[in-house]
Amino acid sequence: MSEPIRFYYRGSTHSVDRSAATQTVLQHLREDLHCTGTKEGCAEGDCGACTVVIGELQNGQVQMKSVNSCIQMLPTLDGKALFTVEDLKNQDALHPVQQAMVECHGSQCGFCTPGFVMSLWDLYLKNEGSAQAPQRKQIDEALSGNLCRCTGYRPIIDAAKRMCELPRQSFDRAALAGALQALQRQESFTYRYQGQSFHAPRTLAELLALKAEKPAACVLAGSTDVGLWVTKQMRDLGDIIYLGQVAELKQMKLKDGMLEIGAGVSLNDAYKAICEHYPEQLDELWKRFASLPIRNAGTLGGNVANGSPIGDSSPWLIALGAEVVLNGGRGRLVMPLEKLYLAYQKKDMQADEIVEAVRVPLPHKNLVFRTYKLAKRFDQDISAVCAAFSATLEDGVLTRVRIAYGGMAATSKRAAQAEAALEGRAWNQASLDAAVVALAEDYAPLSDMRASGEYRMKTAQNLLRRFWLETRANAPLAASAVNAFAQPAASLA
Repeated sequence: MSEPIRFYYRGSTHSVDRSAATQTVLQHLREDLHCTGTKEGCAEGDCGACTVVIGELQNGQVQMKSVNSCIQMLPTLDGKALFTVEDLKNQDALHPVQQAMVECHGSQCGFCTPGFVMSLWDLYLKNEGSAQAPQRKQIDEALSGNLCRCTGYRPIIDAAKRMCELPRQSFDRAALAGALQALQRQESFTYRYQGQSFHAPRTLAELLALKAEKPAACVLAGSTDVGLWVTKQMRDLGDIIYLGQVAELKQMKLKDGMLEIGAGVSLNDAYKAICEHYPEQLDELWKRFASLPIRNAGTLGGNVANGSPIGDSSPWLIALGAEVVLNGGRGRLVMPLEKLYLAYQKKDMQADEIVEAVRVPLPHKNLVFRTYKLAKRFDQDISAVCAAFSATLEDGVLTRVRIAYGGMAATSKRAAQAEAALEGRAWNQASLDAAVVALAEDYAPLSDMRASGEYRMKTAQNLLRRFWLETRANAPLAASAVNAFAQPAASLA
């Protein structure tokens, strides 16, 4: 049987039972509800004009997060709360976020403004209880998904600081928690419309049974990739199985010297947990991995299962020796992540299998590890090259060398020849030079709109040199000394 989609919206429960399962939240807002404050720009989660804030219960607490409504499918809202720019105004008074944008002249044509306002409101909520305005670094992160620059951007930064100086406007999380609690389902949710079904199982066992019954069904997690199949490629997804309500897939745990991350854990939460173990090596990549709204929605498991040749997670995961946990008709299988990828967009997975978790090794003694991303923009851009290097360095000798690149081949791939040139060798200029030459035997990169093959090879070799400069025994350089984006702390205040 089919059940209506129910979510909290504009102070009450909103039900939908006659919309396509692949209709986006943005389409529902603008076309069905005629709430046109939320704008459509790119329809691919890139520009931020459609930013909204979603509220959901996590362990009994309300979690608020900004997302791109243009790629989120409407049934994924079931049991959650939706907030748009129309929710902020309180009777005749503007919200402090809106008032700050007015006072600081943070809007020009105004088309992008609602998206900026919602991103800033998300930051405003996170800053509740703080006596200080958010720091520049926090502001930049919050606005990383809003790309319009028609005001020159500085006035919007000013507004982000000014909003916390105005009289505070509180947000009743307790009331929202009560409203959301009333919407929680005890059993799996199924929505059907015009021959298409959307299934949201609540347990791993139910998920596996559904996948066995419907092996051709599209598995949906954060919708940051699958959403574009609908909005850009106009694909018919058929039946959909949504992972977002499976509690077992949202867990993270330490096990056998590894951090096991469930396939339903968001990218932002996953990177936060991983960076507790690799803070210096992965913090920059975390902040540069897409935008905050994309990281709030997407999952690490989905990024791995997607198998993109330029996915920013797989190179460093492969370099660290990460494993992927599959589950399905063959049972629960654990394999090295690098073995999952067979060819472009082809994986060693059966039709009835899902990615259950990703297992990341914890740091070990004498580990040297770095990862670097090259792209045309610092924030929210697809990599031209993403490199990762891992080895054990003891008494000046390298062992357990693992080198992986994204963007250099049809899949993220290890550099076997370069690894062999370094394995068991002294970590010196001669070994480095041999490995740099060997890289040309490992890859024959293609040219495309992001970079030429020559650029990719040259920068791949230079990133290996950077790894040596940062980890060599004799006068290693700090990352800030070889990072073009590094800035003095004072400039970020």
